[in-house]
Amino acid sequence: MSRLHSPSEWVAPLVPLTALAILPLGPLLFPKLYLFLLFFYFTLFLYSQVNHVCKFYLTSCRMRATIAKWNRRLRHKSLDDPNPASSLRTPASGLTERHNHDIDELEQLQYDNNSSYLHAIIIPNYCEPEGLLKDTIGRLANHSNAKTNYAIFLAMEESEPDWQTKGERLAQFFQERFAHFIVSGHPANIPGESRGKGSNVAFAARYGCAELLARGVDRRRVILTVSDSDSAIPELYVREVEDALNRSDNPHYLLLAPPIFFSRNCYEVPAAVRVTDITWSAMVMSNLSNSRGLSFPCSTYSLSMVLAERVGYWDTDADAVGEDMHMWLKCFFKTDGQVRTAPIYVPINLTNVQTEGYLSNVNARYVQAKRHYNGVADVAYTLKNAFTRHRGAPKGSLLEDASSGLAMAASSSVSWMDKLTVCFLILEAHMIPATSGWLMFAAVPLMQFILFPPFSAMALVNPAQNPILTSDFYAQLWNMVKIITVLLPFPLFGTLAIYEQLHRSIDRDFLQKSKDESRQWRHLLDYATLPIAAWLFMTLPSTLACVKRLSLKEQKYIVSEKLFKDEIDNGVPTVVVAA
Repeated sequence: MSRLHSPSEWVAPLVPLTALAILPLGPLLFPKLYLFLLFFYFTLFLYSQVNHVCKFYLTSCRMRATIAKWNRRLRHKSLDDPNPASSLRTPASGLTERHNHDIDELEQLQYDNNSSYLHAIIIPNYCEPEGLLKDTIGRLANHSNAKTNYAIFLAMEESEPDWQTKGERLAQFFQERFAHFIVSGHPANIPGESRGKGSNVAFAARYGCAELLARGVDRRRVILTVSDSDSAIPELYVREVEDALNRSDNPHYLLLAPPIFFSRNCYEVPAAVRVTDITWSAMVMSNLSNSRGLSFPCSTYSLSMVLAERVGYWDTDADAVGEDMHMWLKCFFKTDGQVRTAPIYVPINLTNVQTEGYLSNVNARYVQAKRHYNGVADVAYTLKNAFTRHRGAPKGSLLEDASSGLAMAASSSVSWMDKLTVCFLILEAHMIPATSGWLMFAAVPLMQFILFPPFSAMALVNPAQNPILTSDFYAQLWNMVKIITVLLPFPLFGTLAIYEQLHRSIDRDFLQKSKDESRQWRHLLDYATLPIAAWLFMTLPSTLACVKRLSLKEQKYIVSEKLFKDEIDNGVPTVVVAA
């Protein structure tokens, strides 16, 4: 009951309920004000969508440039040259100016192979088959510095039967491939905890970090990377993370976030599921190109152990179910707005939710969408914390210097604008999905029907009280609202056009897929399912998640099913229960 006593808790449920209520009541009771509300909402929505298209285009260009840089480095590294570094720095005099430019560029591609960081990759899982975990961990084991600079935190759940035996088998299988391999078992039914990825990650991080410290590892070296059990993390991501940390004045105030990408089983799922994940990944990508570094991670992200300790690791209650966004918000507020996101323009390839059977697959994606939008709890968390000043870093901590002096003086004046920006971004992320589907599809047609019924017997409003008929101003405003609603889909069309080119580029240049394995022109027909997918996987689950905030009952965490073809089992699909 105490939760609903906070005014911030009422924002999320009241916004979609108000949007639904004014659809019929607006034209009947306050048509003039309703016209202004529609004009303001649709104009703001159109502006935000155009802004997202521009940022998505920037992200796509930066992703291509990062991949091209990596490919040039690999091609150069593959040359049979006994002393490539020397040859780069002493080019032959006969080289053209273009060749000299290429050589200068190649000199900048030399990542530091003598890394000082220890990358601790947290892999939360529950009842996944060993084949999937071996595939995910095996990809990491193939990285060049895995044996010296990687630690695996295999985050198991004690509620899984034989979890310890499975963890020990995996540790034994990879015992010579990593610097450290630590298996943790998250106890079930810890008081105050809610089941989910966040609580599993929190326990594994604390347990693994304590174990590393006991083994003599310097905490300042440790970079924690949270992944999913099906995340295909390429070596380029780790190299770019190190590069970003080395370039930062204070790496302990960075949270590093890559874009997500779905190209592992995307052609084995219904078109509506595929299109939903396309738009989801496009939103994540556009979010990364925030000029102020105020962007949210999704699924996979990295931060220093020092920062995790500073903020008290991950929250584990029911309001932290969206563990990635919530952890960013916690880091931001606990450091008084000093944490920033460093975008890592390397795609993390994930799997789409997949089950056997069309309707079963659609239902599984709907269940996943409901769980994702339960992160609406972050609306209240953000509003409550945005205007609360948090204490600086503890005395003697590694972040004390950055929390004092000029840094704190700057934050006192700058962070208020940043905090307001974060509030806007959170409201946009959760309130737009819960309202846009209703208002975009129903507001104009319903108002047209109420104010201009096809038959006079159906009239609900006296023509003398119809502002569109009695005032030229409101008639023009009504026309502008209708014009804006016609323009609303065009930014989405631009986003999809950019995505189509980006998907093909990543498949070809980064994942080394053939043309036949990538998206074809026939896949453009997928977008015919977009209106249904938007309503089923966005509008409906987000609205329900908002309204359920009025309930004091804790929402049950339901994991998603995914199929995994285990080569050990001769390619027979195995149902994976994954987050």
